[in-house]
Amino acid sequence: MPRFAANLSMMFTERPFLDRFDAAADAGFDAVEFLFPYDFAPEDVGDRLRRNGLTQALFNLPPGVWDAGERGFAARPDCFAQVQQGVRTALPYAAATSVKRLHLMAGIADRRDPQAVAAFRKSVAWVAEELGRHRIDTVIEPINPRDVPGYFLNDFGFARDLVAELDHPNLKLQFDIYHCQIVHGDVTMRLREMMPMIGHIQIASVPSRNEPGSEELNYPFLFDELDRLGYRGFVGCEYRPRGKTEDGLGWFAPYAKPRGAKS
Repeated sequence: MPRFAANLSMMFTERPFLDRFDAAADAGFDAVEFLFPYDFAPEDVGDRLRRNGLTQALFNLPPGVWDAGERGFAARPDCFAQVQQGVRTALPYAAATSVKRLHLMAGIADRRDPQAVAAFRKSVAWVAEELGRHRIDTVIEPINPRDVPGYFLNDFGFARDLVAELDHPNLKLQFDIYHCQIVHGDVTMRLREMMPMIGHIQIASVPSRNEPGSEELNYPFLFDELDRLGYRGFVGCEYRPRGKTEDGLGWFAPYAKPRGAKS
Protein backbone atom coordinates (compact mmCIF):
# COMPACT_ATOMS: atom_id res chain seq x y z
CA MET A 1 0.00 0.00 0.00
CA PRO A 2 1.45 3.41 -0.89
CA ARG A 3 2.73 5.67 1.88
CA PHE A 4 1.13 9.09 1.45
CA ALA A 5 2.61 12.43 2.50
CA ALA A 6 0.31 15.42 2.89
CA ASN A 7 1.65 18.48 1.10
CA LEU A 8 1.32 21.23 3.69
CA SER A 9 1.86 24.04 1.19
CA MET A 10 -1.39 23.09 -0.54
CA MET A 11 -3.40 21.12 2.01
CA PHE A 12 -4.89 22.27 5.33
CA THR A 13 -4.30 25.88 4.32
CA GLU A 14 -7.27 26.89 6.46
CA ARG A 15 -4.71 26.84 9.33
CA PRO A 16 -1.39 28.57 9.99
CA PHE A 17 1.50 26.58 8.54
CA LEU A 18 2.83 25.05 11.76
CA ASP A 19 -0.67 23.94 12.79
CA ARG A 20 -1.02 21.97 9.53
CA PHE A 21 1.26 19.27 10.94
CA ASP A 22 -1.31 18.55 13.65
CA ALA A 23 -4.12 18.52 11.09
CA ALA A 24 -2.27 16.09 8.83
CA ALA A 25 -1.67 13.68 11.68
CA ASP A 26 -5.30 13.98 12.80
CA ALA A 27 -6.40 13.11 9.25
CA GLY A 28 -4.36 9.89 9.26
CA PHE A 29 -1.18 10.89 7.44
CA ASP A 30 2.10 9.68 8.87
CA ALA A 31 4.29 11.79 6.57
CA VAL A 32 4.31 15.32 5.19
CA GLU A 33 6.05 17.35 2.53
CA PHE A 34 5.95 21.03 1.64
CA LEU A 35 7.55 23.42 -0.80
CA PHE A 36 9.71 25.50 1.56
CA PRO A 37 10.27 25.74 5.32
CA TYR A 38 12.50 28.81 5.30
CA ASP A 39 10.06 31.29 6.88
CA PHE A 40 10.22 29.28 10.10
CA ALA A 41 12.99 28.24 12.46
CA PRO A 42 14.35 24.72 11.80
CA GLU A 43 13.73 23.67 15.38
CA ASP A 44 10.06 24.74 15.21
CA VAL A 45 9.47 22.63 12.12
CA GLY A 46 11.30 19.67 13.65
CA ASP A 47 9.28 20.00 16.87
CA ARG A 48 5.97 19.80 14.99
CA LEU A 49 7.13 16.67 13.20
CA ARG A 50 8.21 14.94 16.40
CA ARG A 51 5.13 16.02 18.34
CA ASN A 52 2.90 14.37 15.74
CA GLY A 53 5.04 11.33 14.94
CA LEU A 54 5.38 12.47 11.31
CA THR A 55 8.10 11.73 8.77
CA GLN A 56 9.36 14.55 6.59
CA ALA A 57 9.26 13.10 3.07
CA LEU A 58 10.59 16.01 1.01
CA PHE A 59 11.05 19.73 0.65
CA ASN A 60 12.63 22.01 -1.95
CA LEU A 61 15.94 23.78 -1.91
CA PRO A 62 15.53 27.58 -1.91
CA PRO A 63 14.06 28.86 -5.21
CA GLY A 64 15.01 32.53 -5.02
CA VAL A 65 12.27 35.15 -4.77
CA TRP A 66 9.14 33.10 -5.41
CA ASP A 67 6.76 36.05 -5.63
CA ALA A 68 9.01 37.59 -8.28
CA GLY A 69 8.72 34.48 -10.43
CA GLU A 70 12.02 32.80 -9.55
CA ARG A 71 11.83 29.00 -9.59
CA GLY A 72 15.37 27.96 -8.74
CA PHE A 73 18.83 28.58 -10.16
CA ALA A 74 20.24 25.25 -11.30
CA ALA A 75 19.91 25.88 -15.05
CA ARG A 76 20.69 29.59 -14.94
CA PRO A 77 24.21 30.40 -16.14
CA ASP A 78 26.12 32.60 -13.68
CA CYS A 79 23.92 31.48 -10.75
CA PHE A 80 26.04 28.63 -9.43
CA ALA A 81 26.83 30.59 -6.25
CA GLN A 82 23.09 30.79 -5.49
CA VAL A 83 22.82 27.01 -5.93
CA GLN A 84 25.64 26.52 -3.43
CA GLN A 85 24.13 28.99 -0.97
CA GLY A 86 20.78 27.24 -1.26
CA VAL A 87 22.32 23.99 -0.08
CA ARG A 88 23.93 25.75 2.87
CA THR A 89 20.58 27.32 3.76
CA ALA A 90 18.70 24.01 3.53
CA LEU A 91 21.06 21.79 5.52
CA PRO A 92 19.99 23.03 9.01
CA TYR A 93 16.38 22.26 8.05
CA ALA A 94 17.40 18.86 6.75
CA ALA A 95 19.11 18.13 10.06
CA ALA A 96 16.12 19.33 12.10
CA THR A 97 13.60 17.31 10.07
CA SER A 98 15.74 14.23 9.25
CA VAL A 99 14.53 14.52 5.65
CA LYS A 100 16.13 12.05 3.24
CA ARG A 101 15.52 13.83 -0.09
CA LEU A 102 15.62 17.43 -1.31
CA HIS A 103 14.30 18.76 -4.61
CA LEU A 104 16.65 20.93 -6.67
CA MET A 105 14.61 23.32 -8.80
CA ALA A 106 15.93 24.04 -12.30
CA GLY A 107 14.67 27.58 -12.75
CA ILE A 108 13.43 29.57 -15.73
CA ALA A 109 15.78 28.99 -18.66
CA ASP A 110 15.74 27.81 -22.27
CA ARG A 111 16.51 24.09 -22.56
CA ARG A 112 17.70 24.73 -26.13
CA ASP A 113 20.48 26.95 -24.75
CA PRO A 114 23.73 24.94 -24.41
CA GLN A 115 24.87 27.22 -21.58
CA ALA A 116 21.69 26.48 -19.61
CA VAL A 117 22.10 22.74 -20.19
CA ALA A 118 25.72 22.90 -19.02
CA ALA A 119 24.76 24.95 -15.96
CA PHE A 120 22.04 22.49 -15.02
CA ARG A 121 24.31 19.50 -15.41
CA LYS A 122 27.01 21.15 -13.28
CA SER A 123 24.52 22.16 -10.58
CA VAL A 124 22.85 18.76 -10.38
CA ALA A 125 26.19 16.95 -10.15
CA TRP A 126 27.51 19.28 -7.46
CA VAL A 127 24.35 19.21 -5.35
CA ALA A 128 24.09 15.42 -5.56
CA GLU A 129 27.69 15.05 -4.41
CA GLU A 130 27.32 17.62 -1.63
CA LEU A 131 24.04 16.22 -0.28
CA GLY A 132 25.48 12.73 -0.54
CA ARG A 133 27.95 13.69 2.18
CA HIS A 134 24.92 14.13 4.42
CA ARG A 135 23.21 10.94 3.23
CA ILE A 136 20.47 12.92 1.49
CA ASP A 137 19.12 12.18 -1.98
CA THR A 138 18.84 14.90 -4.62
CA VAL A 139 15.71 14.72 -6.75
CA ILE A 140 14.94 16.63 -9.95
CA GLU A 141 11.37 17.09 -11.19
CA PRO A 142 10.05 17.82 -14.67
CA ILE A 143 7.26 20.41 -14.45
CA ASN A 144 4.68 21.04 -17.14
CA PRO A 145 4.87 24.32 -19.09
CA ARG A 146 1.24 25.17 -18.48
CA ASP A 147 1.76 25.59 -14.73
CA VAL A 148 5.26 27.08 -14.97
CA PRO A 149 5.88 28.63 -18.42
CA GLY A 150 9.55 28.73 -19.29
CA TYR A 151 10.65 26.18 -16.71
CA PHE A 152 13.87 24.56 -17.90
CA LEU A 153 13.14 20.97 -16.87
CA ASN A 154 9.88 20.27 -18.71
CA ASP A 155 10.57 16.82 -20.20
CA PHE A 156 10.70 13.47 -18.42
CA GLY A 157 12.96 11.93 -21.04
CA PHE A 158 15.55 14.66 -20.59
CA ALA A 159 15.47 14.19 -16.81
CA ARG A 160 15.75 10.40 -17.17
CA ASP A 161 18.75 10.70 -19.46
CA LEU A 162 20.55 13.13 -17.16
CA VAL A 163 20.03 10.93 -14.09
CA ALA A 164 21.37 7.96 -16.06
CA GLU A 165 24.32 9.93 -17.44
CA LEU A 166 25.47 11.39 -14.12
CA ASP A 167 24.96 8.05 -12.37
CA HIS A 168 25.18 9.41 -8.82
CA PRO A 169 23.81 6.87 -6.32
CA ASN A 170 21.82 9.57 -4.53
CA LEU A 171 20.45 11.33 -7.64
CA LYS A 172 16.83 10.38 -8.33
CA LEU A 173 13.85 11.38 -10.42
CA GLN A 174 10.89 13.09 -8.77
CA PHE A 175 7.95 11.72 -10.76
CA ASP A 176 4.87 13.91 -10.45
CA ILE A 177 2.04 12.00 -12.11
CA TYR A 178 0.08 15.22 -12.67
CA HIS A 179 2.94 16.82 -14.59
CA CYS A 180 3.68 13.65 -16.55
CA GLN A 181 0.10 13.30 -17.73
CA ILE A 182 0.02 16.89 -18.97
CA VAL A 183 3.43 16.79 -20.66
CA HIS A 184 3.43 13.27 -22.13
CA GLY A 185 0.49 11.08 -21.08
CA ASP A 186 1.09 7.32 -21.01
CA VAL A 187 1.79 7.54 -17.26
CA THR A 188 1.75 3.82 -16.49
CA MET A 189 4.32 2.90 -19.11
CA ARG A 190 6.59 5.74 -18.01
CA LEU A 191 6.34 4.60 -14.40
CA ARG A 192 7.30 1.09 -15.47
CA GLU A 193 10.25 2.37 -17.47
CA MET A 194 11.58 4.89 -14.96
CA MET A 195 10.82 3.15 -11.66
CA PRO A 196 14.45 2.13 -10.98
CA MET A 197 15.47 5.79 -10.80
CA ILE A 198 12.36 7.24 -9.09
CA GLY A 199 12.99 8.64 -5.62
CA HIS A 200 9.67 10.38 -4.98
CA ILE A 201 6.18 10.44 -6.52
CA GLN A 202 3.50 13.12 -6.37
CA ILE A 203 -0.17 13.09 -7.34
CA ALA A 204 -3.11 15.33 -8.23
CA SER A 205 -6.10 15.16 -10.51
CA VAL A 206 -5.74 16.20 -14.14
CA PRO A 207 -6.49 18.77 -15.43
CA SER A 208 -7.55 20.75 -12.35
CA ARG A 209 -4.90 19.65 -9.80
CA ASN A 210 -7.52 18.79 -7.20
CA GLU A 211 -8.12 15.63 -5.17
CA PRO A 212 -6.71 12.55 -6.93
CA GLY A 213 -9.98 10.65 -6.86
CA SER A 214 -11.49 12.71 -9.68
CA GLU A 215 -11.10 13.65 -13.34
CA GLU A 216 -9.18 11.79 -16.04
CA LEU A 217 -6.70 9.54 -14.17
CA ASN A 218 -7.58 6.21 -12.55
CA TYR A 219 -5.67 6.61 -9.33
CA PRO A 220 -6.77 3.36 -7.63
CA PHE A 221 -5.24 1.54 -10.60
CA LEU A 222 -2.07 3.64 -10.39
CA PHE A 223 -1.73 3.03 -6.64
CA ASP A 224 -2.00 -0.71 -7.26
CA GLU A 225 0.56 -0.34 -10.04
CA LEU A 226 3.02 1.27 -7.64
CA ASP A 227 2.64 -1.78 -5.41
CA ARG A 228 3.14 -4.09 -8.38
CA LEU A 229 6.30 -2.20 -9.29
CA GLY A 230 7.63 -2.49 -5.75
CA TYR A 231 7.73 1.23 -5.04
CA ARG A 232 8.51 1.80 -1.35
CA GLY A 233 8.94 5.58 -1.31
CA PHE A 234 6.45 8.26 -0.43
CA VAL A 235 3.58 9.56 -2.55
CA GLY A 236 3.24 13.29 -2.04
CA CYS A 237 -0.28 14.70 -2.19
CA GLU A 238 0.56 17.89 -4.03
CA TYR A 239 -2.95 18.97 -4.91
CA ARG A 240 -5.26 21.90 -4.24
CA PRO A 241 -8.40 20.80 -2.38
CA ARG A 242 -11.65 21.90 -3.97
CA GLY A 243 -12.90 23.09 -0.59
CA LYS A 244 -11.95 22.39 3.00
CA THR A 245 -9.16 19.83 2.99
CA GLU A 246 -10.85 17.35 5.30
CA ASP A 247 -14.03 17.37 3.22
CA GLY A 248 -12.09 16.06 0.20
CA LEU A 249 -10.24 13.18 1.87
CA GLY A 250 -12.68 10.44 0.88
CA TRP A 251 -10.10 9.12 -1.61
CA PHE A 252 -7.59 8.77 1.25
CA ALA A 253 -9.86 7.00 3.75
CA PRO A 254 -8.75 3.44 2.79
CA TYR A 255 -5.12 4.40 3.43
CA ALA A 256 -5.41 6.59 6.54
CA LYS A 257 -3.65 5.63 9.75
CA PRO A 258 -5.70 6.10 12.97
CA ARG A 259 -4.27 8.84 15.18
CA GLY A 260 -1.80 7.28 17.61
CA ALA A 261 -1.42 4.02 15.68
CA LYS A 262 2.09 2.71 15.08
CA SER A 263 3.50 2.55 11.55
